Amino acid sequence: MIGTVLCYVLLPVARLLRAFRDAFFTCRKNMLLAKSTTTHIDGLSAPISGKPVSEEQQALLQQWLEEGAGEVHASESASKPEKVPTISDAEWLEGPELLMTSLSDLNVSPQSGGQEQLPSEVQIETSPGLQEFVEVTGSLPAEEREALGDNAIWAAVRTQADPQMVEAAPLSTEVWIEDPAVLAWSPAQETDVGPTEGAVWPFQNAGQFQPLPLEIPYHEILWRDWEDLSAQACIPELSSEAGSLFEFRVMSYNILAQDLIEQSPHLYMHCHPDIMNWSYRFTNLLQEIQHWDPEILCLQEVQENHYWEQLEPTLTMMGFACIYKRRTGRKTDGCAICYKQSKFQLISASPVEYFRPGLDILNRDNVGLVLLLQPLLPENLGDKSISPLCVANTHVLYNPRRGDIKLAQMALLLAEVDKTAKMADGNYCPIILCGDLNSVPDSPLYKFIRNGQLYYHGMPAWKVSGQEDFCQNPHQRKLLTPLWPSSLGITDSCQYVSLCQSKKSDRRKYSRDFLLQFRYCDVACERPADLILLEGVTDATPDRPAHWPKELTVMNNSDPDLCYSRYPGSIQHGLNLTSAYSHFLPERGCPEITTMPMGVGATVDYIFYSAKPVKSDNEECRRMYQDGALKLLGHLSLLSEDILWSANGLPNPFCSSDHLCLLASFGLQISDF
Repeated sequence: MIGTVLCYVLLPVARLLRAFRDAFFTCRKNMLLAKSTTTHIDGLSAPISGKPVSEEQQALLQQWLEEGAGEVHASESASKPEKVPTISDAEWLEGPELLMTSLSDLNVSPQSGGQEQLPSEVQIETSPGLQEFVEVTGSLPAEEREALGDNAIWAAVRTQADPQMVEAAPLSTEVWIEDPAVLAWSPAQETDVGPTEGAVWPFQNAGQFQPLPLEIPYHEILWRDWEDLSAQACIPELSSEAGSLFEFRVMSYNILAQDLIEQSPHLYMHCHPDIMNWSYRFTNLLQEIQHWDPEILCLQEVQENHYWEQLEPTLTMMGFACIYKRRTGRKTDGCAICYKQSKFQLISASPVEYFRPGLDILNRDNVGLVLLLQPLLPENLGDKSISPLCVANTHVLYNPRRGDIKLAQMALLLAEVDKTAKMADGNYCPIILCGDLNSVPDSPLYKFIRNGQLYYHGMPAWKVSGQEDFCQNPHQRKLLTPLWPSSLGITDSCQYVSLCQSKKSDRRKYSRDFLLQFRYCDVACERPADLILLEGVTDATPDRPAHWPKELTVMNNSDPDLCYSRYPGSIQHGLNLTSAYSHFLPERGCPEITTMPMGVGATVDYIFYSAKPVKSDNEECRRMYQDGALKLLGHLSLLSEDILWSANGLPNPFCSSDHLCLLASFGLQISDF
C-alpha cells in the first residue's frame, strides 16, 4: 500500500522537478544567447561570427549539447513550427504509402575519433561568408586554427541533420499514370521520397548486393511485355475458328510468406525493412493480381492467418472462389488455388499431403492441391460443350541435396492428377500444373515432368533438381531401385495401384512364382536335339524331386500389368505435359529468371499444360509437342538476371516477393454435342 502511494506521488513530483530544471536551463541559455551577438543556435546549425566564444558560454553550450540537446531541440521545434516542419514518428512510418521515406534513419555512417555522428545524407549549404572564411582560416597559424575548433565548422557550414528536413525531390509518377498498361498497378506509394545520393549500406556482410538510389525507375527496369503466341503455326485452327475457344488466364505466384522472412532475415539483408513490411507487400501483391486479372490464380507460400484474415476475403470481393491447403506439421504457410466464379464451377478438390510417417523419402511437410473445374460457357452457346479442366498447384521441397524426396513428392502429385483428370473413356481432360518446383530447366526432375520418363537408378540425389550452385557439401546419396516402397500404393507409372487396370498386350508379364512352376516339367527335363553337347555343361539332365507332382497345376499370374515398370530403375507418367515458357530470352541471349536466391538468378517456377506429343524417330531427344484441345495463346515475359541486378534483386519496392509471377493465356476448345 505504501509503495503504491509513493509510486503515484513521488513519480509525478520527480517529473515536475525535472521539467522545472529543463525550463530553468532553457531560460538561462536563451538569456545568454540574447546577450551574445556572436552565437546563434537553431537546431543543429550554429553560424557564428569571427569573435571567439567566452569560456563560460562555451562550457554552457557544450553541457547543453551533451545533456539536453534532444529535449531542447524537440521543445524548440514544437514552439517554432514555422522554422522546422516536423513530422511525427507515427506519421512517418505508418502505412505502405510511406514506403522507404524513413530510409535515411538508417543511413548513419560511423566516424572515427569519438566525434558526434552525422547522417550520411546531410545536406551542406554554404553561408554567404563561406569562401571568405575558408581563405582566412587557411592563412591562420596552426595554433589559432586549433583554438577555433569545432566552432569554425559551425561558422562555415549550416547542416540539416534531420532526415525529415531534407528537401529531396519526390519521384515523378506522371509517366506511370500516362501509361495505360500500369494504370491499375503501381507501387503502394505514389511518390517515393529519398536522398539523391546512394544510401549508406546499413548491414555488414550484405553479400553481393549494393545500395542503389531510391530514384530507380523500377517500373521501367522491371517492365515485362506480353508475348502473343496465338498467331504461331502450332495453332492452325485459331484463324478459322476464332470463336471456338474458351479463353482464360492462369497466374502462378510464390508470394513469400511473412513468417519465412522473419525466420531467415539474412536472405533479405539487401532490402530495406519498409518494403518487407506485410502491409506494404500485401497492397502491392493485390495490385499486381488485379492488374493482370487472371481467371485462375495458383499461390504458394500463403501464410494461413494472412489467407483467412486478408487474402481470402479480398479475393472473394474480386470475384474469386478460393481453396487453401496448409502445410502439415508446424509450418504456417501453404498453397491456394483461386478461380473466378463467373468463369468456372468447382467439380472436386483434392488436397495432397506429401508427409508419410515412417518413410524417409516422404518425411517433409510440403503439400499440393488438385482441382477439377468446369468452364462456364456463355448462354448464347447453348448447343456447345467443353471438357473439364484439371488444375494442380504445389510447392516442392527446397533442399537441393534431397532430390529423392522431390521425385517422390512429384510422383504423389502426378498420381492425384492422373486420378482426377482421367475421364470415363480412359483419356485425360486438359491439365494445367503450376508451382514452385525448386528445380531448374533441363534438370532430371524437369525432364521427368516434360518428357514423361526418367531413369534414376544410381543418380546422385543432389543432381535431381539441378541446383548444384546452392548445394553445399552434397551427401553421397544415390537413388536406388525401387525409389519408394510398394506400401505407398504408387506405381512406377505415377498411378494409384488401386486404380490400375491391366492392359491388353501381346507380351505378357509373369511373376517369379508363376515361372517356377515349370522348373521340372517334362519339356524342361528334355534335352533339345540341336543343343551342342558340352561335357559337364549341357550333358546334365535335371532330376525331378520325388515330391514334385508329375501333373502340373498352373496357377494364374495375379500381378497386374501396370504395377511393374517396363524398365527397372525408372519412373514415368502419361500426362504429356509441356512448359508455357521456353526458359530462354533469345533477344538477350540469356536464360529467363523467376527468382534470385542468395543473389543468383534461377528458374524454379513453372506453368505446365497438357499437349499432344509429336512422334520423332530419335526417342532420346527432347520430346516435342503441339497444342491439342488446350492451346497456349500467350504469356507474360520474364526477365534476365542482369535486369534484376539493376533493380537490386528481389524483393524490391516494385516486386514485393522474392519470385516473379508467371502468367499465361490459354484457349480451351469448344465442341458440339
